[in-house]
Amino acid sequence: MPRLLSTKTVPYLLLAPSLIVLLSLVLYPMGFALINSFRFWNLQTSPTPVSFVGFDNYKMVFTTTPFLAALKNTVVLSVLATCAQFCLGMGIALLLYTNLRGMSVVRALLIMPVSVAPIVVGFLFRYLFAPEGGLLIWLLKGVGFPVPPQGMLGNANTALLSIGMADTWEWTPFFAIVLYAALLNSPQEIIDAARSDGANKLSMLWYIFLPMVKPIAAFLIMIRFMQLFNSFDLVYVLTGGGPGTASRTLSFNLYQEGLVNYNIGLTAAMTWIIVIIVAVIINIYTMVVFRGQEW
Repeated sequence: MPRLLSTKTVPYLLLAPSLIVLLSLVLYPMGFALINSFRFWNLQTSPTPVSFVGFDNYKMVFTTTPFLAALKNTVVLSVLATCAQFCLGMGIALLLYTNLRGMSVVRALLIMPVSVAPIVVGFLFRYLFAPEGGLLIWLLKGVGFPVPPQGMLGNANTALLSIGMADTWEWTPFFAIVLYAALLNSPQEIIDAARSDGANKLSMLWYIFLPMVKPIAAFLIMIRFMQLFNSFDLVYVLTGGGPGTASRTLSFNLYQEGLVNYNIGLTAAMTWIIVIIVAVIINIYTMVVFRGQEW
């Protein structure tokens, strides 16, 4: 009996420290934000919360901050960049899967962008997007792209696109490497059978390769979407949320209200609104993508 009890309790004892730390890092900040979202607290006037204001902070999120514009920018950036990274990553993974000469060197090079800090990527693309002498500006003009006079980062119509391009350059290799690993673990006999039956490349992609990588791809897309929904580094370095609010994201909005305006109560309310939005989106996504799957 003691031995049986020991066998049952040891796993819980081993997991307990990690669970306690994890819950402390998640529950305490969220509880702190929830409590102070109902208080007026601005560090410019008081180091401590002043008074209970009910839902006034939540109302002010939509009336005194460009929250809806930031939400729109965040959704557009998250959806388009995630789709671009998946499509490009899948293409690179299929290219690696063909076992052409030199693919080992390509796999090693693919690791490099992922290992670069986002803040460094931001400074790199600031120079690449420089209106005078920027390499990307020269390439875009070379292919006939209408580069605005203010530059890609200074124009309201292209600022968000430029951030997406920088993020796609950094994270497409991550998709490619993981999807390539998923292809390597796929049953080779199914692929050989489809080829022997005369399936063309498009049919192979749609009916063989994509279904094989679907479980991995679904998790990758969800993870990257959540990461992009919290985009801050590239926005801060490349555009500062501008021009105007053209490239302001939700995370940059939090930074502006919390660390520039020091409005802690308003920032706490905004945090909980974002948490609810992300939870709804992710739950809808999991219900649609993983419907009917057994775990």
